[in-house]
Amino acid sequence: GLSDSRIIRISTSDNFWSMGDTGPCGPCSEIFFDHGDHIPGGPPGSVDEDGDRFIEIWNLVFMQFEQLSPNERMDLPKPSIDTGMGLERVSAVLQGTHDNYEIDLFNDLIQASADAADVPVDGNYGVSHRVITDHLRASSFLIADGVLPSNEGRGYVLRRIMRRAMRHVHLLGCTEPLMCNLVPTLTGQMGQAFPELIRAQALITETLELEERKFKRTLDRGLKLLAEETAGLKEGEALGGEVAFKLYDTYGFPLDLTQDALRRDGYGIDLAGFDDGMERQKAEARAAWKGFGEAATEQVWFELNEQFGGTEFLGYDMEEAEGLVLALIVDGEVVDQAQQGMEVAVVLNQTPFYGESGGQEGDRGTILVGDTRVSISDTQKKLGCIHVHIGTVSVGTLKTGENATLRIDIARRRSLRAHHSATHLLHSALRFKLGERVTQKGSLVAEKRLRFDVSYPKPITYDELSEVEYAVNRQISANTKVTTRLLTPDEAIEMGALALFGEKYGDQVRVVHMGDNGNQIYSNELCGGTHVNRTGDIGFFKIISEGAVAAGIRRIEAVTGMVAEAHIQNIQMILSNAASLLKVANTEVPKRIEALLEERRNMEKELATARRTLLTPRGHFDGGAADLKDVAGVKFVGRILEGVPPKDLKTLADDLKNQITSGVVALVTSNEGKASLVVAVTKDLLENFNAVDLVRVGSEAVGGKGGGGRQDMAQAGGPNGLESKNALVAIERAMSEQT
Repeated sequence: GLSDSRIIRISTSDNFWSMGDTGPCGPCSEIFFDHGDHIPGGPPGSVDEDGDRFIEIWNLVFMQFEQLSPNERMDLPKPSIDTGMGLERVSAVLQGTHDNYEIDLFNDLIQASADAADVPVDGNYGVSHRVITDHLRASSFLIADGVLPSNEGRGYVLRRIMRRAMRHVHLLGCTEPLMCNLVPTLTGQMGQAFPELIRAQALITETLELEERKFKRTLDRGLKLLAEETAGLKEGEALGGEVAFKLYDTYGFPLDLTQDALRRDGYGIDLAGFDDGMERQKAEARAAWKGFGEAATEQVWFELNEQFGGTEFLGYDMEEAEGLVLALIVDGEVVDQAQQGMEVAVVLNQTPFYGESGGQEGDRGTILVGDTRVSISDTQKKLGCIHVHIGTVSVGTLKTGENATLRIDIARRRSLRAHHSATHLLHSALRFKLGERVTQKGSLVAEKRLRFDVSYPKPITYDELSEVEYAVNRQISANTKVTTRLLTPDEAIEMGALALFGEKYGDQVRVVHMGDNGNQIYSNELCGGTHVNRTGDIGFFKIISEGAVAAGIRRIEAVTGMVAEAHIQNIQMILSNAASLLKVANTEVPKRIEALLEERRNMEKELATARRTLLTPRGHFDGGAADLKDVAGVKFVGRILEGVPPKDLKTLADDLKNQITSGVVALVTSNEGKASLVVAVTKDLLENFNAVDLVRVGSEAVGGKGGGGRQDMAQAGGPNGLESKNALVAIERAMSEQT
């Protein structure tokens, strides 16, 4: 055993573990390791317990209570001990170090980061390397588990983790992706213990590279916008908080990077204004949430579920059925009857109407009680078990307690079935063609189309889509039987059925099989939706679009049956109209368009050349040009160009520089009141003049600050286009002072 001196009693408030405000909880025994008196810090409960000498490596939680509310707790029927050990902390003990980042798992990764960045592991750089490697591990495991970066939910958490690391990549001075190059080192270290890393290595690498390049574009755009916003500020002044918040909220530019850039250029920031913008956004989000999904009526469904239980769904086998009207909801309130013209939500004991779920839209149809008719425009599923029929009483009065006849819109259901079954075949075809890393990230099954979102790091090519489409249509032509089985989730997964990541399943799940040729099942998925009886009932499948909806997420839209035929007829009509306009056969349309595009490119080149000719006098500036000056023995061309786009200034400056052979060129143009200027220096004068220094002088004259480029060509801007002439005067004066 342990001596009393090694056992420290701590108050319950500090030594009690719980999941949150409610749930299992209990007292715990924390196990600490003493790393020695050479490290500052005292044992738990002492005044200097925050030091690093005593580190918790293990925790034993005696789960014996359930917290029902802040003031109510009950005994658990089956107490247990929940144990948790810190892998890195125990490794540090075994390897003789008190720093988790000095264990072998991190050492190799940190060194790989230093080698890839060509930046040593010391000083502040060491912190950046640690952040990069730690966040790389977290990101890689999340991606391997099926999470991909997005702007909401767990995908947003992943993106925040990745971007914090990418900010440190930026601080190291790296201009190319770094994290993606560390994945082989990570999988080499941990792949044997966590084989999912090896299986998903390609996806992890591609996802990281895409996000790093995206973050680089965000940085470049943010720095450019920041330069524009600070152009009119004087040194020491503060950037408005609303501007900083706009950079953060609209363009995704992190606040800490804004602060770094401002600090470097001698500006401050209005943090209070930024915080106001953040609070305003949160308030707007809260206000939007209050009205979302009829939140005020959500309590009704809990009460109805407690009173009547869930709705029995008959729609797998029936398109018409009888049901008892249990409840009517009008304007969020439970009522006894709904009269003609009223919008009403109807709950019955059983129904053939499918409630929207699993991406499939809800059924439409009619509820009849004698002469009373209710037109159902949608069916929703509340709490996962109550089918809510939403519609309008078109004739008569509907009352609770009545027996009703329920008829779904059969034609619409038939189209929904076809699109849903086609979605399953599409999913399998994508996995066969592109690999098992393709996983479903969302879907919509509608009457006129299907939409399917999958994880894939790059655009799916036309040839790949054609092969996928062909594979689906082969399964349709085979006309195999579609079968369903009820299994436990574990049984379904064991037999290879695909389940959606993060989806919650009950004690029994419905497994849908398609394309069973006796040797192999083509599609095998957990699904509660409605499907065709045979694959041939789908009719025909046509992909109509493919594109990105988020980083690493591709969206495919497709149609089936008569909708697909109508789509092809429409495309044929568009092609015929285009051929008629171009006066060629349908098959010649692409070739004719290519020829027209080539003609346009040539005309644009000729136009650009003509514009430069008009703006740039020919010859060698032998003294005849009014804007050619001699500044202390150096040729100087300073010119204000009206109506010239800023992007053309460099090309014009190059032309003038070549004509004068030796000298300095300064061009200024004004657009919407703002000035843009370019300074160019010929190679023979680079020891005497720097274009960046000269353009910054000109920028100050038009109210700007800064500017950048190369020693021989630099560009800047400012908010006061009326001072363009003074910019040229300032540049000329600076040249005189440097010679």
